[in-house]
Amino acid sequence: METIPFLKCLSDPTRLMSTLLIRSEGELCVCELTEALEMSQPKISRHLAQLRECQLLQDRRQGQWIFYSLSDALPSWGHHIIDAALIAQARELNEALTRLQRMGDRPARTERCCE
Repeated sequence: METIPFLKCLSDPTRLMSTLLIRSEGELCVCELTEALEMSQPKISRHLAQLRECQLLQDRRQGQWIFYSLSDALPSWGHHIIDAALIAQARELNEALTRLQRMGDRPARTERCCE
């Protein structure tokens, strides 16, 4: 993974917040991200596709739903940059996490939007 494409991929606010939410939660599906970021499913899906193309994210399918997590191939410097962004974006991230938590715990969220 090269540094410039990595940073360009994170330069968009939606892609950055999606990555930070996924980093915080371990993995998330599109419906969870739409709730947390208060954005439409097509917009979130488009940004997730770009994050996959940049090799920041990987996905796994569960039925018709796709769950996203940080790529296993992400180099340590990439993790350090994302962790630094977690601190820098703490207020915005906490607001998004609060919206996500309103969906309930993972089993309740899964029933609500991922079944």
